[in-house]
Amino acid sequence: MSENQTIEDYIQEQRFALLSNPECGNTHYNLATALLSIKSIAEAEKEFKEAINCSPNLAEAYVQLGGICLQRGDLDGCLAYNQRAITARPRFAEGYGNIGFAHMQKGNYEKAIEFLEKAVQFNQYFIQGYATLANAYLFSGQIDKSIEVSLKALEIDEKFALAHNNLAIAYLEKGSPAEAVKHCDKARELGYEVAPEIVREIEPHRQ
Repeated sequence: MSENQTIEDYIQEQRFALLSNPECGNTHYNLATALLSIKSIAEAEKEFKEAINCSPNLAEAYVQLGGICLQRGDLDGCLAYNQRAITARPRFAEGYGNIGFAHMQKGNYEKAIEFLEKAVQFNQYFIQGYATLANAYLFSGQIDKSIEVSLKALEIDEKFALAHNNLAIAYLEKGSPAEAVKHCDKARELGYEVAPEIVREIEPHRQ
């Protein structure tokens, strides 16, 4: 989409392109993402499905359909679409990350870790993947590993507030209150709303 083009113009352009080439998966995908951006969810979903009908290996479309399922609270649908994404593209980090996230939501922490470790292996700059993996380690009691991957996320972006929040919780669990205070303050400074119960637990440890 060009700088001066409105989203409505872009949508019309994609619709027009489909009149002459209705079998183009990429055009259906581009139309769907534009529709998604204006919250036209049902029509976007239809266009993503058209995209994969035309281009069965379009992994991004499966991921988007999985995201729509996730918004509806349909974790099994999210898992199924992202599984199709990594079948279409076996080293697609985002697909592995989303499968890991869905398993996290279902409380399957070991499964979540298995997929999230692959996600960051396939894309070493997948910062959201590191954050979700840190949470999975935390929930499964692997505190040191949780700290390790959160620190990796901060190597990518030291202002990634979610990683600072995760470190505050992990250091609290580890019994390193000074570090917990430091990362809690940093998360809040960056605009992250740290859970009130974590803040209450951290406050007595201030010097």
